Amino acid sequence: MRTLGLLGCGMVSVSCATPLRAADLLPTAPVPELRGTLALGAEVSGFYLRGDIGFSNQSVERLSNSLDALGTIEKVNLAFAGAPFAGGGVGYRFNQWFRSDITGEYRSAAAFTGLERYRDASLPLGYGTDEYTASKRGLNLLLNGYVDIGNWYGLKPFVGAGVGAARITLENFKDANVVTQGLAYAKSGSKTNLAWALHAGVGYEVSPSFTVELAYRYLDLGDGRTGTVYNYAGQCGSCEAMIFKNVDSHDVKLGLRWSPGASDVSTEHAPIVRRY
Repeated sequence: MRTLGLLGCGMVSVSCATPLRAADLLPTAPVPELRGTLALGAEVSGFYLRGDIGFSNQSVERLSNSLDALGTIEKVNLAFAGAPFAGGGVGYRFNQWFRSDITGEYRSAAAFTGLERYRDASLPLGYGTDEYTASKRGLNLLLNGYVDIGNWYGLKPFVGAGVGAARITLENFKDANVVTQGLAYAKSGSKTNLAWALHAGVGYEVSPSFTVELAYRYLDLGDGRTGTVYNYAGQCGSCEAMIFKNVDSHDVKLGLRWSPGASDVSTEHAPIVRRY
């Protein structure tokens, strides 16, 4: 009996102690489950549309026809007034660095004035003068390529180049020679040339779909030509046009690019949730 009593007391002691030891042990922490959205890479390729307006500062190297051979021509001043232009186009962005577009542009009429003098021994002072007036307008079609140089808080500097065609139209050409009391004029004439351009500027990304662009462009337009030149009596001497040699332009442009397929892919930082 004594042995059974001791055994019973031992069993009771063990059963009483077991819950205490279990309560002293910390449970094993489960692996936390992370919840959130993984951001996708920005969409950098796709088609875009563009529109541009700007202002031109054009120049011409010299005026030329066969009468140049009669004496030495001294250019005093040849200049175009500034004139606005507008255009549009469609392009494709290949990646975050390179894009290309095709643009068409109308360049409104720019007034031209010029003064040259020439040597002529038959004149009292040995010189004559030519005072020119005209107007110039044109159309351009260019294939352009651009390299975007990074993204600086939404500002994207770029450089580029283009090649295409330019059609120059010259109208209302007149040549007044005060010294000889002579006058010549020409009807309008047009000429289409190979054209090329260099671009530099910066774009600001208003949204993933819209970018505003401010740019400078050097544009080589080639030669322009008037119609046949006649004197005040309606007669033509050599019956040829006046050639405007090497017309170019320094342009400032403000543009807007719209990418219809662009999406706003900002990174979402969802809270980390711990579940047990």
